[in-house]
Amino acid sequence: MQGSVMLVAALAAGLCVGGCATEEYVDQQVAATNARVDAALARAEEAHKLARGDFQHTVLMTNDQIKFASDASALSGAAMSTLASFAGTIRAENRNVHIEVIGHGDSTASSAHNLQLGQRRADAVVRFLHGQGIPLHHMSAVSYGEEQPKASNATPEGRAENRRVVLVVLG
Repeated sequence: MQGSVMLVAALAAGLCVGGCATEEYVDQQVAATNARVDAALARAEEAHKLARGDFQHTVLMTNDQIKFASDASALSGAAMSTLASFAGTIRAENRNVHIEVIGHGDSTASSAHNLQLGQRRADAVVRFLHGQGIPLHHMSAVSYGEEQPKASNATPEGRAENRRVVLVVLG
């Protein structure tokens, strides 16, 4: 009987000594947990900023940079060059941003047609930027058609200026 009591006491003492964590081990575990919490907090803060709509910056792509012919949504070589440079800047910053691509049109056709045309223009820019390495889930495309003209639609120059795409970068 006394031998079994001694055995149980020895096992209990061994578990107590062997089962206790060292201070160094605890510090390592706490540091690892703190790092995960800090990373999660940073992601949450970025998501909160995005949800609030804090503007990082706005890039306006006008007739000078992205030219659209009347009733067209094809990107010109100059437009592709400008967009490639823009994509390079976004990738270089390596920021978790959202890009809203807004297509516009002039008033030479019906409102419904211009709304569709503005969407095709915005979609063309999204496709191009995606081809330049910008993830699709970081972009959205919307059209305002002829609703927000930049210039008067009474002149050919004004109509050309209204055939544009605006890129809004949210950070």
